[in-house]
Amino acid sequence: MIVLGLTGSIGTGKSTTAGMFRELGVPVHDADATVHTLYQGEAVGPVGAAFPAAIKGGIVDRKALAAELAARPAGFSRLEAIVHPLVRQKEADFLWRQRAAGSSLVVLDIPLLFETGADERVDKVLVVTCEPELQRQRVLARPGMTEEKFAMLMARQMPDAEKRQRADFVVKSDNGLEDARKQVKLIVDILKGKSGAHA
Repeated sequence: MIVLGLTGSIGTGKSTTAGMFRELGVPVHDADATVHTLYQGEAVGPVGAAFPAAIKGGIVDRKALAAELAARPAGFSRLEAIVHPLVRQKEADFLWRQRAAGSSLVVLDIPLLFETGADERVDKVLVVTCEPELQRQRVLARPGMTEEKFAMLMARQMPDAEKRQRADFVVKSDNGLEDARKQVKLIVDILKGKSGAHA
């Protein structure tokens, strides 16, 4: 089974690209979605102990947590020490199930793939990219996003150019969904060894 790590800076189209793999029948494990689920269950206790103001209605309130972290950025490392092991366990469970099911290719969608060393756990890496101005427009169009938040998020991410240098595959999302779908289909064909597929 080939494990493809999927990553990309905020606003480059990573989540949309992950959806394209799903459309082609490739199982995808989404680290962000896993965190959402953990914030309503297993992570509530430990996150609440570290960030009491982030718990509202018995779950981790992401907005309240983001406000805490914006005020005290040093809290990121505490949060990661709580959440990352839980996400790793869910990822391991996913990989076990897919191996047992006989999957030939799976995708691990991990926003901070390089930053957390997760690239060492995958066979190949795909980076989604786009022009910086388009990325900026996409991110600033999100509800509640500000220049300050955008700058803080970018500061935690490896520069796009460095990610692309370390990638086995790159999908450019500048030219619309159909163009991106063609790129994803080609990557799936290459990784599944389809005849005639080449980089």
